[in-house]
Amino acid sequence: MPLTQPQDIADLLDKTRTIALVGISDRPGRPSYGVMKFLQDHGYRVLPVNPQIAGEHVHGEFVWARLADIGVPIDLVDIFRRSEAAGEAVDDAIAAGAKAVWMQLGVINQEAAERAEAAGLKVVMDRCPAIDIPRFNIPRISAD
Repeated sequence: MPLTQPQDIADLLDKTRTIALVGISDRPGRPSYGVMKFLQDHGYRVLPVNPQIAGEHVHGEFVWARLADIGVPIDLVDIFRRSEAAGEAVDDAIAAGAKAVWMQLGVINQEAAERAEAAGLKVVMDRCPAIDIPRFNIPRISAD
């Protein structure tokens, strides 16, 4: 079952430090661009992923082509892809050893969610961390 209870979602956000953002755009008007900046400003390390702009930088971070290329532990994969394309990102998150997947507002893929849960990942669907962080009063991540 995807996480729906406020406390469960707040706990996930509170424990998260590194987020891979799949579907980043380098265009300031796109939601992924603004959400990445919000997450960075809140103290998360955000690793952008988009094969179309791989090798470039967004908000000072190198853009990776694939999750598998990142090579550091990933707490959460934030997915900015259409619902029908989210399954591939979820499968990549499982293969990369991520702890959780988060499908953005409007992104719902029940089959992918079930695969993630079967692999031991926490799942959030049809929500945005940039909305939930202030809603649940998640404190800014401090540098350890």
